Amino acid sequence: MHPFSQTILDWYACNGRDLPWRRTQDPYAVWLSEIILQQTRIVQGMDYWKRFLKRFPTVQDLAAASEDEVMRLWEGLGYYSRARNLHAAAQQIVTLGAFPTTLEGISSLKGVGDYTAAAIGSICFGLPAAVVDGNVYRVLARHFGVETPVGTTAAKKEFTALAQRLLPPGEASAFNQGMMDFGALQCTPQNPDCLTCPLQASCHAFRTGRQGVLPVKKAAAQVQERHLSYVYVRFNGETAIRKRPAGDIWQGLWEPLRLPVGAGNDASHAAFSEDALQLLRKGVKHQLTHRTLIADFYLWEPVQRPQLPEGYIWIQETELDRYGKPRLFEKLLEAIAGLGRQ
Repeated sequence: MHPFSQTILDWYACNGRDLPWRRTQDPYAVWLSEIILQQTRIVQGMDYWKRFLKRFPTVQDLAAASEDEVMRLWEGLGYYSRARNLHAAAQQIVTLGAFPTTLEGISSLKGVGDYTAAAIGSICFGLPAAVVDGNVYRVLARHFGVETPVGTTAAKKEFTALAQRLLPPGEASAFNQGMMDFGALQCTPQNPDCLTCPLQASCHAFRTGRQGVLPVKKAAAQVQERHLSYVYVRFNGETAIRKRPAGDIWQGLWEPLRLPVGAGNDASHAAFSEDALQLLRKGVKHQLTHRTLIADFYLWEPVQRPQLPEGYIWIQETELDRYGKPRLFEKLLEAIAGLGRQ
């Protein structure tokens, strides 16, 4: 066994995090945790994991649920394609008759990539597959002095091969989880705890003072701005919403009436030529990964029931909680609620 690998195993035995999904080898529970924790901090993801298991104790329960119910339970986690893929994969598993037990089978599930397949396969079935995520990239780049920019195809190939060579026979689960925890707790992105690090003597970054340089990052994508105008329509206790279509953000979630950019109190939009819109909030910022949304919120209380644009439906305001909504819609609802407190 490579000395690096033994050190990781020893460190993990003493310092590994006690997480609820590590107390089981049930592939459903482990898979659920891995999907939820993609792009999500553990402290936030744990509540969602518990909530999903309580509502859907088995994969059959999840598969039988409606997409709206799954999306509503996911609300607030972001990256909503994960929820749609989770639901679709649950239906795949039910069709298969059992959770797949090979890397190829696990990878065939909707939304499961190489990292997730290796994590589930090693933890639940002892498969000799190394995981490579941000934590693993950082630990390996610093310790072995790998300068290939992460986020590139070349880096994925190089780091995966290195992690696989270091994988100790029969210890895939402990080694993979040890690498993840070591990167999260010891070899952190900022201010790594080098003084107490058991790998200090053999670490390239420590010897050369390059902890802040490694891993080398690929140039970040430019963040773009997108402007939105949302109208909360209120008529006789009802409001108007539509399900967002495919091919854009928040696919499958529900949104309020949306105006073309430039419409507003100037009544430039024909549908509102006789009814003034009440401006609730202007320039509300909502950050996505590669996009900044800037939204204006309006309230419209028409005197007559208006005809809605195609795709919108009327629902009782009291039923809004039954529909999965993006966080920006929740911010509009908070602005509406604030009217009653004024």
